[in-house]
Amino acid sequence: MKVIGFNGSPRKNWNSAIMLENALKGAAAAGAETELVHLIDLNATGCRSCFACKRLGGKSFGRCAVKDDLTDILARALEADAIYISAPVYFGDVPGMVRNLFERLWFPGLMYRRDGACAYDKKVKVGLIYTMNCPDEHFYDSLTGSHKATFERFFGETEVLCATETLQFDNYDLYVGDMFDVPRRKERREKVFPLDCEKAFRLGQKLAE
Repeated sequence: MKVIGFNGSPRKNWNSAIMLENALKGAAAAGAETELVHLIDLNATGCRSCFACKRLGGKSFGRCAVKDDLTDILARALEADAIYISAPVYFGDVPGMVRNLFERLWFPGLMYRRDGACAYDKKVKVGLIYTMNCPDEHFYDSLTGSHKATFERFFGETEVLCATETLQFDNYDLYVGDMFDVPRRKERREKVFPLDCEKAFRLGQKLAE
């Protein structure tokens, strides 16, 4: 069992990264071989609309033809048994580098066929983890639902996990942030975030079993 995890946050040791690390620990506990990729370290773009992935008889048919830091990693992801992607939500969407990853994973699988057939012949389990500053009542279910549906179309079983009202800073006194209830945020960090991390561990374990 091979699992590859993508950290879609520019921070390597904060909310999204911590959640992903717990998911990968869960996968490892289930006996999986895991790999962690920080997208911020890569020089990569999104889809370039070259359509090489759809050219009949082409050497890149069904695969992304773009050559950059994502090329070999995407090949490993498509060969894996499970893919975990953890990302913060900024302005109602994932960061650009995560969207780039989505495009490079999704578009080569899309065939313009009437029967809706996919170019990928292997099912890969997907775990989508989101961290966000907003409270539960403002949860971006339309965003996560759209991502889930698209991954299910091309890869198969996909599960979503979200952590809300996450802590933005170590020390709020150093930043503009008086709109936040800081004591509440810190309390959630101590009491709720560990539970979110446990959920991430269980999710990682479940998908790797």
